[in-house]
Amino acid sequence: MIRDFLRRVAALIKKEFITIWNDPKSRAIIVMMPLMQLFVFSNAVTMEVKNIDTVVLDRSQSVESRELLSRFENSSRFRKFYYVDNEKEFQEKLDTQKSQIGINIPNDFARGIKSKRGANVQIVSDGRQTNSAAIGSGYASQIINLYNAELTGNKSSGLDITVRNWFNPNLEYKWYILTIIVAMLSLVTTLILTSLSIARERELGTFDQLIVSPLSSFEILLGKSIPPLVIAMTLTMVMIGIVITFFHVPFVGSIVLFFISILISLLAIVGVGLYISSICNTQQQAILSVMTFMIPAVLLSGFISPVEDMPLCFQYLTYLDPVRFFMVLSRGIILKGMGIEDVIANIIPLLIIALITLTLASRTFKRKLG
Repeated sequence: MIRDFLRRVAALIKKEFITIWNDPKSRAIIVMMPLMQLFVFSNAVTMEVKNIDTVVLDRSQSVESRELLSRFENSSRFRKFYYVDNEKEFQEKLDTQKSQIGINIPNDFARGIKSKRGANVQIVSDGRQTNSAAIGSGYASQIINLYNAELTGNKSSGLDITVRNWFNPNLEYKWYILTIIVAMLSLVTTLILTSLSIARERELGTFDQLIVSPLSSFEILLGKSIPPLVIAMTLTMVMIGIVITFFHVPFVGSIVLFFISILISLLAIVGVGLYISSICNTQQQAILSVMTFMIPAVLLSGFISPVEDMPLCFQYLTYLDPVRFFMVLSRGIILKGMGIEDVIANIIPLLIIALITLTLASRTFKRKLG
């Protein structure tokens, strides 16, 4: 029984691989489009910073430190402020990307100002978001310099600013954009290939042959899912190799965790693609439906602007967006070496999305068969 099941699914998988490779459009989607976009987007895509969330560790707790922080609070450039009591909480806010900038004021801040010997203020930025890090630290330095000018009358002595960029010390913009592009292209490739699979059968007139075959609906969906999944995962690993080899982006995290994250993220997208394919009669309709899904999915993922800057209703809506979680995992594992707890926290929503989308696709396909 199991042997027959595996034989039927294997035959459909083989047929699907052959069909995809023999179709010139599918070959272009698999090979040319992702690699071309990888090189084009790495140089062409830019970002814009709107609001900056900040974590503050004020060890001085003095009039002088509160006066400096009031300058940040009254600035239109900064939005939320998280006041913490220790280094662990300070790091946690930056690690989890609840803050883009950190301000660390030492114990002797007030004494240094009063004694005229000067004081140091440390600015820590999240280097995983290079554009936000560079602009945010620039805004912070400008505020501190203006405060310093008021204290010293533009004399050279006064406040010293130390800027540290975590996870991407030199703020290499390509480190940020390439990790995002790899996630985006693998998801797009999976979505397009799966959305075209059943629609292609209908358009070519072979869907009726598939229905009368010994294959059950589950076996058909399984056979349609595995080839795009294998192709997308292979393509992702190839792109990661290119990013590491040619663009010299360091891979800090676990390759096993990254592989698992890819698999689960792509499963969520496979469900979306199969659902689109099951309701479309032509490949053109499938492509249009993919674009209809991908544009809001990308906008809600945090790729263009941080999720925290969106209206509250849209922030809740992003929990249904697999692109959001895969971007966090891709960037976090590659650049930061994200730990197992943070990975699981982002994998759980992806598993839920995968369960929902695959169930929806299966029910829709069965209804179409009926």
